[in-house]
Amino acid sequence: IRRALRWLFSPSARWSVFALLFVGLLIGAVMVIGTQVAVAVTGTDQFCGTTCHSHEKFVYPEHQQSGHYNNRTGVRAMCVDCHVPHSYPKKLFVKAEKGIADAYAELRGTISTQEKFERERWRLANMVWEEMRHDNSANCRHCHDPKAMDNAKQSEDAVKQHKKFADGKATC
Repeated sequence: IRRALRWLFSPSARWSVFALLFVGLLIGAVMVIGTQVAVAVTGTDQFCGTTCHSHEKFVYPEHQQSGHYNNRTGVRAMCVDCHVPHSYPKKLFVKAEKGIADAYAELRGTISTQEKFERERWRLANMVWEEMRHDNSANCRHCHDPKAMDNAKQSEDAVKQHKKFADGKATC
């Protein structure tokens, strides 16, 4: 034990092994905590809906009128619940990718006016639908489980679509 402690606390070139481990752990903790804080701050509806001028004017008001925001149960889905994966590390990569793409589109003024937004709506919707097809609606499935749904409380069309979804023949 004495030899191990001496090795742990003896200098290696300039710093002791203990000091190097301590500094490394401290830097690692700051990076992990900093990443989690950044993910939490940039994952709110307030951030997503108001940081970009175009989101604030067109996208966020629509979200506030949707069933995912305003509904009889009071359960509210935030932007990141549908548009960002829930698992790490994919969540970090997608947040970075979408953040850069949104910032670039905002700088270019891609949807800066109502007319431009309406022109781009179909293309943007298709991008989201393609993501859903690609990951088999993983974000939808995070909250919605077709096997747990009460068919008596759904329209006939919804029951039919959710059956296809549950059978793996369709996605959101």
